[in-house]
Amino acid sequence: MEFSVLMSVYEREQPSHLREALDSVFAQTLPPTEVVLVEDGPLVPELHAVVEDEQQRHDNLVVITLDENHGLGEALNIGLSHCRYDLVARMDTDDVCKPERFARQVAFMEQHPDIDVLGTWVDEFVGDISQVVSTRRPPEHHDDIVSFGRKRNPINHPSVMFRRHSVERAGSYRHFYLFEDYYLWARMIQQGSRFHNLPESLLYFRMSGNMFQRRGGLSYVKTEIAFQKKLRQTGYIGYMRMIKNISIRTAMRIIPNKMRQFFYLHVLR
Repeated sequence: MEFSVLMSVYEREQPSHLREALDSVFAQTLPPTEVVLVEDGPLVPELHAVVEDEQQRHDNLVVITLDENHGLGEALNIGLSHCRYDLVARMDTDDVCKPERFARQVAFMEQHPDIDVLGTWVDEFVGDISQVVSTRRPPEHHDDIVSFGRKRNPINHPSVMFRRHSVERAGSYRHFYLFEDYYLWARMIQQGSRFHNLPESLLYFRMSGNMFQRRGGLSYVKTEIAFQKKLRQTGYIGYMRMIKNISIRTAMRIIPNKMRQFFYLHVLR
């Protein structure tokens, strides 16, 4: 089965991280038919050098250049329109695929034509992939994913493989800072799309040193409140679930950073 890989890079990415991510994609036991990489706005010369070198090494790397930064959701939509195949794998430019990722996912999608979105577990690491600090294990089966999704994002976005026509039917990615993927899953579920998570880790997810710091503060609280209201508008959650989510998430955003880090690594995982 032929498939595309969809990626988006912007100026603040580390060149070494981009190189490692692309190398892990092209070194798969089942290599992608094409890789669509969106340059979301002008890049620094060091990033350009990585992209140009990878293009010389891999003639199936398609680069889409945007004159200005559009944000992740819009950049992915533009990239999606350039994907030639219905089966599309997502990949972030600072993560690392395990060698069997695409082989496992393509085989499952071939055997289960009713599944529209397929995620996996991810190993979260700091520094390099030998420093795994936690594993995010969302539920495996569709009904459990739907239930879990009313409280937390049920899919590890960088790990997904999806059917493009199902994503486009739901309106593709829509801008909602920090929640573009979660918003898409909610709309797809409401429209009857089927989800599944493979119960194995097939991706190393890079955790930056300031990740937990960025997940705190009043601005994050305001964004999450707006997003919970949006989930209620879609019909995915009810009023009481919205209130409960806002209460729990607000508490998480205003506690000290060390406590938030402990909660993420030792409670949520």
